[in-house]
Amino acid sequence: MGGRARQAILGAVTVAAVLVAAHAAAAAAPLWVVFTASPDGTAPTQLYRVQTSGAGLEQITKGSGPATDAAFSPDGKRVVFARLGSGIYVTNLDGSGLKRLTTGSRDTYPVWSPNGKRIAFVRIFKTEWRLYVMTAAGAGEKLLPKSPPSGRPSWTPDSKSIFIPAGAGIAKVDARTGNVQKRFNVTLDPSISQGATVSPNNKTFAFVGRRNPTGPPDCGESHCPAFALYLTDAAKGKTRKLVNDTGPAGWSPDSKTVVYVAHGDLTLTSVATGKSTKIDTGTHVATGDAPPAWQPR
Repeated sequence: MGGRARQAILGAVTVAAVLVAAHAAAAAAPLWVVFTASPDGTAPTQLYRVQTSGAGLEQITKGSGPATDAAFSPDGKRVVFARLGSGIYVTNLDGSGLKRLTTGSRDTYPVWSPNGKRIAFVRIFKTEWRLYVMTAAGAGEKLLPKSPPSGRPSWTPDSKSIFIPAGAGIAKVDARTGNVQKRFNVTLDPSISQGATVSPNNKTFAFVGRRNPTGPPDCGESHCPAFALYLTDAAKGKTRKLVNDTGPAGWSPDSKTVVYVAHGDLTLTSVATGKSTKIDTGTHVATGDAPPAWQPR
């Protein structure tokens, strides 16, 4: 084998090794979670980011209105969110490049489609919360006319359908028309379960529901309402309680872990084992009004 041929082969091997190492490093790097918190315990709430390792805590929004309902773009570089009383916005993960997408003062629950082309969200239409879609740039806002009244949307991986909390259950609807394609065997409380989420593999629903209170009466002569985070197998309809007293949950990209806020703590919990890890948010009090958003791979 000639010298040039050997050099070419060695060069190719070196490049391949560098690419493999870079890919492995990227895969091993902690991902970001974006969540809602009260800065130093004060209003209004803002969005913060922190790595799943607990490093890099940073506030990424500012403003006079509460920021909430964060969701990542498919490439993990941008975050769409609602600012209550103002509309839906998008920002880069570091808080730069802020852009307003809608002007609906009560627009909420924006969620990016996996193909990156559209954003689904919920808006008051007449007297009901209804499902809308728009382009990722904020154009072409469209009511899905056949969709039932909706809670937080979750897209299917092919970006063709959307899961929504609908009344006391979960439905999958056509992303173009809202036509109901399937209803699932899960029972929601319409008053508290509208932030229900679907795992990225579409196999599990996570939602907040009521639970039987324990301990002595804590609301006068009776118990205060008590809540828990539940998981339902989408195929079998089997529901189990994962943990008590949380807000709605976001999902890890591999569908193995949920992230939520409980008692002001940002918490990661294994779906399989129930083992939990708290992430320190410093003096900022995490709030459980919306599912935290976990950066895609």
